[in-house]
Amino acid sequence: MGMATLGRRAVLAGLGGWGATGLAGCAGGPMGSAKPGLVLPPKPFLPPVRAELDRITRVTVCLRPFRKAGPRMDVETVGDKMVVHNYGHGGSGWSLSWGAAELATRKALAGGARDVAVIGCGALGLTTATVLRRAGANVTIYAAEQLPLARSARATGTWSPDSRIAAEGETPPGFAELWETMCRTSFATFHNYVGLAGSPVEWSDRYTLFDGAPTARHETATPGVPHFAQYVERVRDITPRPVTLPPEANPFPVANVRRAASLQFNVTEYAHVLMTDFLLAGGKIETRTFNAPGELTDLKQPVIVNCTGYGARALWKDETVVPVRGQIAWLIPQPELHYGLYYKGVSVLPRRDGIVFQQVGDTEAYGYNDEREVADMAEARAAVTTIADLFARMGPRAA
Repeated sequence: MGMATLGRRAVLAGLGGWGATGLAGCAGGPMGSAKPGLVLPPKPFLPPVRAELDRITRVTVCLRPFRKAGPRMDVETVGDKMVVHNYGHGGSGWSLSWGAAELATRKALAGGARDVAVIGCGALGLTTATVLRRAGANVTIYAAEQLPLARSARATGTWSPDSRIAAEGETPPGFAELWETMCRTSFATFHNYVGLAGSPVEWSDRYTLFDGAPTARHETATPGVPHFAQYVERVRDITPRPVTLPPEANPFPVANVRRAASLQFNVTEYAHVLMTDFLLAGGKIETRTFNAPGELTDLKQPVIVNCTGYGARALWKDETVVPVRGQIAWLIPQPELHYGLYYKGVSVLPRRDGIVFQQVGDTEAYGYNDEREVADMAEARAAVTTIADLFARMGPRAA
């Protein structure tokens, strides 16, 4: 968390491609007015989001593990164990999971070992264990919590490959290329899950709404808060570009709308599929808590992949891991909804397990270095009310 991510330049990229380019300038260009003889499609009918406070079923909070230098993916020795690190992916954990897992797997198996332990059962842990098992390794996951209790289960669930992945000017040489490799590998792999029963991964349209002229997100000017790195332009060949809708095709009561398509992860079903596949393939999971790196030497496996996410801050005493708080208000699912939207700092993503409402703020500083992992009901109500006011203005359009 995941938790997605979403609102700043990177966050909006996480909201499904309307992100940095969608707000800072549509690379595809505005569609403009209709040309003579061009038959425009009718204004789309969009079922209304039932943004009602009494439909909130729960509020969850997740701390994204951000590192200015990007995720930690190096190798070190602890006692007689080789430890491959795979944590610190910010708001891009789910999105980059397959690519990161491939890299970690190659490092873990480079010495010929076939017995591997994976620490953590979130997005990175479960995916890495799956890739290791497919490569022929005997894999045991050790984790204090399994999905759906791990932090990754509280993620927004949107394709956000460069959401809080690193800070501008702080990454080592070659990181942009490394990110691109992870991104492309993950994007290709996710398509193996599109179309499966339960829709673990699917495509959906996203709309970014402006009451006035489209504007770019505010750059942070908060001391101590970095600018998050942006890499989405490196993969524009696989990323749908946002388009500006002409008035004739704008279904919302706002002046300007941009639309894009993006992948989304229905995390409950997706995690269930991953867990089932891993166990059916012979993988094992044991409940265990580690309080210090030295305790890893008690494991029988000679190679360990550390996928502890934000937990690495405490386990590895890694103060480079900075929490970026994200909160979700979950509303009762609406199966008829197949689009997400972003309006006035609030993102809405209808998933099969609930409608995700998230206040993302107007600057990159929102949630940065905020380690409060408790629900803020005022924040949840404000997010839902913002969207309720929007649909109250739609009248017959949403009827």
